[in-house]
Amino acid sequence: MNSALLKRLFRSISSGSDDDVRKVARIIIDEESKKEHTTLSEELDTILSSASTTHAPSSRVVPMMGAGLTEFPKSKRSQTPLAMHIPFERLKHHMVLAPDTEARFQRIEKEFAARERLAKFGFQPRRKILLYGPPGCGKTMGAERLAWNTGLPLIKVRFDAVVSWYLGETAVNLRSIFDSAQQTPCVLFVDEADSLARSRRSDQELGEIKRVVNSFLQLLDEFDSPGLFVAATNLDDQLDEAIWRRFDEIVQVLKPGKLEIRELILQSLSAVKSELRDWNSLLQACEGFSAAQVVRAYQDAAKISA
Repeated sequence: MNSALLKRLFRSISSGSDDDVRKVARIIIDEESKKEHTTLSEELDTILSSASTTHAPSSRVVPMMGAGLTEFPKSKRSQTPLAMHIPFERLKHHMVLAPDTEARFQRIEKEFAARERLAKFGFQPRRKILLYGPPGCGKTMGAERLAWNTGLPLIKVRFDAVVSWYLGETAVNLRSIFDSAQQTPCVLFVDEADSLARSRRSDQELGEIKRVVNSFLQLLDEFDSPGLFVAATNLDDQLDEAIWRRFDEIVQVLKPGKLEIRELILQSLSAVKSELRDWNSLLQACEGFSAAQVVRAYQDAAKISA
């Protein structure tokens, strides 16, 4: 069993959530079946089915929105869905981060797992997260990782459908998406959030853009979903100054340092046999690279070797 599944299993157990534990158990069974461990997967399936008939589902668990979700709010003008569901099996969740950044992601995940326990003391888990930093450093993957480790479906806002040139329509579309997230727990992900939260001080911005920013700020204030809201941007210097205090957690995702680059190289070459001796030269050659650039370069090297 991989480390991500183990962490997710133990978080589910610690939160006292029977439904979450069963979801993870089902994923484990599916993975064993894919590995052609037929006997083991059948035995695990029998155990899980037996447990399902002897234990009633926990009434304390927040219902999760699964792959069965097919309906999203639509643009009234074009009838285009305003968001899309990223299937669980497509989530990229294994990240190589600096220790302090990793700790901040883990804190978000642990608080979500312990949300019921926190509620008993009058506390709310961190639910509104802003990820910012240079391109290619893992902000989108950060949203996918949070969805994977919390068991929540990832719902990504579609800007091509949300943003409209018609007066007031963008704000209406945004409210439709947020209202939907209020009804069904999910990780609601807005990439390129600077498009919705650009500074209102700029003389170049039109009145409609400023109205969109005002609406976005209000929706963040009102956000009270049982899931998470994650926004990401490369242009943090262009965000409206009022946006920052609307988030419970702000995480700067930076370019990898030498330790992270070394780990990314090793992972990228894990499929082929390789003997790397001159680490100083390798690390120096990758200095200033984003995580995505390091992975792409060494995956290309692995392909050539293969």
